[in-house]
Amino acid sequence: MQNILDNFAKSVDKRTSLFDVKIDSEANGTLTLSGRVLDKSQLDELPHLFPNRKLDTASIRILNLEEHTYAHVTTNITGLYERPTFGMPLSSGLYFGAMLEILEKNSNWAFTRQADGYLGWAYRPYLKDGNSSRDAGYLVLAPAIELRKKPEEGSGVVTRLVGGTIIGVEEKRGEWSLVNANKTGWLPSSALRALIDIPVNVDEKRGMMIEDAIRMIGVPYLWGGISGNGIDCSGFIRLLHRWVGIQIPRDADMQSNAAFPIEPPYQVGDLFFFAEGDSNRKITHVGMSLDGWDMIHSSRTHNGVDVDNIQDVKYLNEKFSNAGSFLRRI
Repeated sequence: MQNILDNFAKSVDKRTSLFDVKIDSEANGTLTLSGRVLDKSQLDELPHLFPNRKLDTASIRILNLEEHTYAHVTTNITGLYERPTFGMPLSSGLYFGAMLEILEKNSNWAFTRQADGYLGWAYRPYLKDGNSSRDAGYLVLAPAIELRKKPEEGSGVVTRLVGGTIIGVEEKRGEWSLVNANKTGWLPSSALRALIDIPVNVDEKRGMMIEDAIRMIGVPYLWGGISGNGIDCSGFIRLLHRWVGIQIPRDADMQSNAAFPIEPPYQVGDLFFFAEGDSNRKITHVGMSLDGWDMIHSSRTHNGVDVDNIQDVKYLNEKFSNAGSFLRRI
């Protein structure tokens, strides 16, 4: 009967929910269960799975009913994984300073939830308990950039930051800014965008998105990547929106579901979604319009960020599913 639970678990989206339940024993028509679920509502499904059995669910933890602590990322970037091991492919990445709710701890790992509900395991030595006390008012724009010991190009490198990181500026000297991240160092002020300078006007946001997108051309493709170190299709689209002050879901199918549906003619910043047959998710790829059918995207075909015209590329034309926009909701 464990296979009944295992099959039900396959229907749960592991990115935003959790169902990890097993049968410990069966006696006198009663199944004793243990494990973890995210919500109490998931326990309500169990009688439907076993209509002819009494169920003892006392040993099942309901994570949403427990009190949890918070932590923030202290490295310049780290990975998020489906299981507590570096041996898994990346599920996503976490920028320096990202806030996480700690749902569970396992040795050197923490099972975490982000503000948007996205779940995953993070390496605990790269986290620090509590809220970050830093003053963070700037976004890093460069795909990846060095922090230097002094405000000059030839100075020694302290560390590297990736685009999308939100940091604080302690001092400005000429064309340089002293920033406070996982380490303190200098970078060109041109590599920063003040959060207060992000425009509210949609047309201005579109203009920014073109500049930001072109800046990323050539960044290699990386499944689960979110930065200039390597980026996947939905991570790229999410970063472009982050740079203009819009928070959107992590993965392509989530973005498709959340976006405002649109039809041609397409404008800068509109999103194109594609369906492939080798995945249990309907939508598996996303790109952004540079105007009309011209699209910039991070793809395996190009091994990174590049530009295509959907109508000119057969496989894109065949797999195109729908279009949506977050800009048009503003």
